[in-house]
Amino acid sequence: MKIELKEITVREVANNYVDNDEDGVVGYNGRLNIRPKYQREFVYDEKKRNAVIDTILKGFPLNVMYWVVTDDDTYEVLDGQQRTISFCQFVKDGFHVMNGDGRRMGFSNLTSVEQAQILDYKLMIYFCDGNDKEKLDWFRIINIAGEKLTEQELRNAVYTGTWLMDAKAWFSKRNCVAYAMAKGYVTGSPIRQEILETALDWISDGNIESYMATHQHDPNANELWTYFQNVINWINLTFGCPQNYRKEMKGLNWGALYDKYKNKMYDAAKLESEIAELMMDDDVTSKKGIYTYVLTGEEKHLNIRSFSDSQKRSAYERQNGVCAKCGKQCKTDEMEADHVTPWSQGGKTASENCQMLCLECNRRKSDR
Repeated sequence: MKIELKEITVREVANNYVDNDEDGVVGYNGRLNIRPKYQREFVYDEKKRNAVIDTILKGFPLNVMYWVVTDDDTYEVLDGQQRTISFCQFVKDGFHVMNGDGRRMGFSNLTSVEQAQILDYKLMIYFCDGNDKEKLDWFRIINIAGEKLTEQELRNAVYTGTWLMDAKAWFSKRNCVAYAMAKGYVTGSPIRQEILETALDWISDGNIESYMATHQHDPNANELWTYFQNVINWINLTFGCPQNYRKEMKGLNWGALYDKYKNKMYDAAKLESEIAELMMDDDVTSKKGIYTYVLTGEEKHLNIRSFSDSQKRSAYERQNGVCAKCGKQCKTDEMEADHVTPWSQGGKTASENCQMLCLECNRRKSDR
């Protein structure tokens, strides 16, 4: 990993500064990608933004910034995006600040000396160049201050190329089509790259960086977009959505469920009936896990309500400390509570359905 510290003036960075909103922000005479297409929006509040200008006017040092050297010998801001946009916008008369006398002050009505002071201010910038793994490891280390980058924003800074640009068009725009069709099933914000991260996590089974490295120079992201649509369409058809939609469907690992169960036929009406019954079952404490349960049949996803300490103690006293299965005399810490009639067969987590088993018997029963 090659890391070189350079001094770059505000004048140089603001040269040919252009803010195209969601189409990106560039500067440094077109060679610096300050905010890539569909990256996070400008998030500094007025106080932080004005503090940047005040720091420069007073000649105090701004925190060091980091630029990534890209394959085509241009640069992308990794850390310092908000500071860069702040001073560039000010130089272009994008906003005013208050001076010491309480007067609103824009760049154009500063004295020539004050303007030169800002334009000639030297920024301390690390230029980072290396292979993909080196960059990602380094970026994670330095991502410790300011407006922190998400994991996917860090990956995007490394795996730039034609594939990523096309993927961002689908998944990273504020009102992107991926978010519009899947917002009920996924969490996060498109502009923070969280929808893109979800799609990548699904298609790669968690191996996001490997997938991005493999496809970095593909001409488009059609494979990812097609897969994502297939997952969402499968959810809608399998569970009869949108009419049967519930908030508990949001944030599940739908990609893994789609991969495993996409070829199995389901009756949406029967699934809905089972889901509705489970939603009303007080013993099911993880309502979110119901959707995984009806596909897998694994009760662990439901987090069935446990017997309370008082229910356990009552059953222990009722049994005189004797295991209900093998008849062994036990102490309280040598026994565990068990459903007489299993929950799956309609047994409730109620005192009358509680029995105490020795650890060995309970373990043997659980293994069946």
